Amino acid sequence: MEDNKKGTLYLVGTPIGNLDDMTFRAVKILKNVDLIAAEDTRHTRKLLTHFDIHVPLTSYHEHNKAIKGPELIEKLLAGSDMAVVSDAGLPGIADPGSDLVVLALKKEIIVSPIPGANAGLSALISSGISTVQFSFIGFLPKKTSRRRVLLEEVRERKDTLIFYETPHRLMSILREMAEILGSKRKIAIGRELTKKFEQFIRGTLEEINEYFLSVEPRGEFVLIVEGAGESESLLINDIPPAEYVAVLINKGLTKKAAIKKTADDLHLNRRDVYSAVVKAGEA
Repeated sequence: MEDNKKGTLYLVGTPIGNLDDMTFRAVKILKNVDLIAAEDTRHTRKLLTHFDIHVPLTSYHEHNKAIKGPELIEKLLAGSDMAVVSDAGLPGIADPGSDLVVLALKKEIIVSPIPGANAGLSALISSGISTVQFSFIGFLPKKTSRRRVLLEEVRERKDTLIFYETPHRLMSILREMAEILGSKRKIAIGRELTKKFEQFIRGTLEEINEYFLSVEPRGEFVLIVEGAGESESLLINDIPPAEYVAVLINKGLTKKAAIKKTADDLHLNRRDVYSAVVKAGEA
């Protein structure tokens, strides 16, 4: 059959930090393919050198995928076997490897996964937070407005949420999560997973925000955030925000403090709670 002449696209998992996590099969595949496509060729070249792999290397990343993707597909169609690797972990997760897979499948090219390390799942199983159901969110948008929209969208999900984050954005992201998801929501942060300074930080979003006021974020982070509880969802559905604010004011809280606590307890945006209070006053 003509398909037998096509090459195979291998998605090869690589270590997320500790090189000892490289699998025997991954090394074998990388040594036997005709070409390796990598996000950062300088980074991958170090990996290949460590494992004595001498196979041609080419760049394939977010900024050249539109042009490079079709070129790689042509090589596969011509019979070349190819491996795709990311800078760390499984290709196709939070990187353009997934786009190449789509192109390959359209041409009926065989796509074969070569399992390996994954930062999100490694953090999840060590988090102490439910692993029964979970959603991978990955990196949040760069723009604050889009970030907030996405956090609003996932606020009511009951499954555990997995995020990736960089050190320079971590503190602002955590503040936004506390405001939108609720300051009492549990979170576990995995830092520098599998590396020398691996660390897990666990607590509520409120506690974690306080922690990073005195500790400078360094390294790469995975955030595991618990899903919304059933009791919290019931509160949102059954108790109007304005009524909740009124109850708190009757207990002695100022209007501003009551609005803040309502937003935290019901996992609502403060502005939405304020608007609800204004509308209730006009009714």
